[in-house]
Amino acid sequence: MWSRPPHKLALDYMWYAGELATSHRVGFVKYYDLAERVFPPHQTDIPDEEQIDGLCDAALDRLGFGTLGEVKAFWDATDRAEVAGWAERAAGRICPVEVETAAGDWLPALAPADIEARIAALAPATSRLRILNPFDPVTRDRARLSRLFGFEYRIEMFVPAAKRVWGYYVFPILEGHRFTGRIEVKADRKAGTMRVLNFWPEPGVDWTARRKAKLDAELDRMARFVGVVRAGT
Repeated sequence: MWSRPPHKLALDYMWYAGELATSHRVGFVKYYDLAERVFPPHQTDIPDEEQIDGLCDAALDRLGFGTLGEVKAFWDATDRAEVAGWAERAAGRICPVEVETAAGDWLPALAPADIEARIAALAPATSRLRILNPFDPVTRDRARLSRLFGFEYRIEMFVPAAKRVWGYYVFPILEGHRFTGRIEVKADRKAGTMRVLNFWPEPGVDWTARRKAKLDAELDRMARFVGVVRAGT
């Protein structure tokens, strides 16, 4: 999937151009097919402006709020001028808002017109501690993650070992509305065990006995999900 020989570059170019579609995956092997054999007929000839509006509407709906740059980055399939054009055409469907950052600054952004109703309908954040997948949607935009939560994070499995700050596969830890640390966990499927290799609390976070108990409970849930037994911390 991540190999980029000439034939893969050609396939990716045809995928971006809409000539090909990803039909399925087997492990890390991606399979392509002609777009007309994957998409329904009515979805193969949509005007560019309608495609841009659909992409931007869907991005903002998933983000909840965002800058033009964040809307653009969500799919990475439009340019700045196209996103700006969408914002003008979507004036009745979106509204300007201000978002407070982790540093206490207020930044202008856009949100769906019903953002107040969406906020009112939100359930309170759980007090449970969660170990997030490194590819979780909340962490996919690293710049946004840093602005909103003050949490610096990157996936380092593609970084040479000597240049890694944390580790090969490190999970963010989310507690309520706050990232409280990160943890490196590895499962040995042959042995049927899971071991904590490293743990880093965030600066300024008091790792109390209550937090430790919540982390233990989350690690137990994670081990059950993976189908192994914890080998201690």
